[in-house]
Amino acid sequence: MNAPALVPSRARPLAVSNWLLSICALIFVMVVVGGITRLTESGLSITEWKPITGAIPPLTEAQWSHQFELYKRIPEYQQLNSGMTLAEFKSIFFWEWVHRQLGRVIGLVALVPLVWFAARKAIPNGYGWRTGSIFLLVCVQGAIGWWMVASGLTERTDVSHVRLAVHLLTALFIFGFTLWTAFDLRSPGAEPRRVPTIGLWAFAALALQLLFGAYVAGLDAGYAFNTWPLMGGELYPEAAPWLEPVMRNFVDNPVTVQFIHRWWAFVVLVLAVVVARNVKAAGGRRESIFLHAAIGIQILLGIWTLLSGVSLHVAVAHQATAVLVVASFVAAVHRLAQAGQGASTALGTDRDDGRTYVPLIPSEVEGP
Repeated sequence: MNAPALVPSRARPLAVSNWLLSICALIFVMVVVGGITRLTESGLSITEWKPITGAIPPLTEAQWSHQFELYKRIPEYQQLNSGMTLAEFKSIFFWEWVHRQLGRVIGLVALVPLVWFAARKAIPNGYGWRTGSIFLLVCVQGAIGWWMVASGLTERTDVSHVRLAVHLLTALFIFGFTLWTAFDLRSPGAEPRRVPTIGLWAFAALALQLLFGAYVAGLDAGYAFNTWPLMGGELYPEAAPWLEPVMRNFVDNPVTVQFIHRWWAFVVLVLAVVVARNVKAAGGRRESIFLHAAIGIQILLGIWTLLSGVSLHVAVAHQATAVLVVASFVAAVHRLAQAGQGASTALGTDRDDGRTYVPLIPSEVEGP
């Protein structure tokens, strides 16, 4: 009996994976620009949400004056920036416009190739809902961004730190989900991988740390105490105000959220070491090194951010490295998942040309 013949499938897992990796790269840039936007207090400079027409910035002095007049109506200007000049307004407008423009670019990059790959039936079986979900999540993230901005346009002089946390964590979830899917597509046979138990614990701990990091950013809690390892000479300052009910302190108290963010980092570090040791034993030496390096650098940057008095450049580096920490955990846990599930394939043999081949059953090859 002759061996089964191979016929080319139209699925292109490697090409789809590369597209998803490009989305991840854009999200990384988006998070960095978002950090600059927050630290320069630029986030409320654009007071309207125009997903389409807002792509064109003010081009004439009359248009700039109109945007400035809209900004003058909100509490941030009236209470904090009443002496701002038009030139200064243009500076903060720039960062918010770039941030929103990147959101539009990510939306297009998530949509146009999706339609193209779907039309050519290049998306492997089982991945249609995932790639479609990524585009939908990007759209939802845009709406969350406006929901966040809207919280600072009427009664507050800043955005809600809770909404900021939702916005940041959604961005990082989209990044992690997209990266995991890209890795799945590069696995033998493009077989989906399930998150192992240690990975679930690691992701949960990391998500909690990122949540409190967002609270620290939104409450400007990084300015509360700029010493390390103690806060004002104490582990937790006794004179710090305490809110009622007690649970509010874990959301609204700048001292408490800074304290938790400081020390939960080491819980994440322990889990990172456990994951790194396991992945190294599974043959993932590069993933182990990447995870160790990312978490170590991130903790050092966090301490430096405090000691520097929340220097713009250091704080932005800290936020950028947070994305790399997410990437390092995803890469390591995915390698563990791949080692645990083996290298079985449902689609066939991956060739060097990146195309997937589906074997024909013998009767189709040999005939009756």
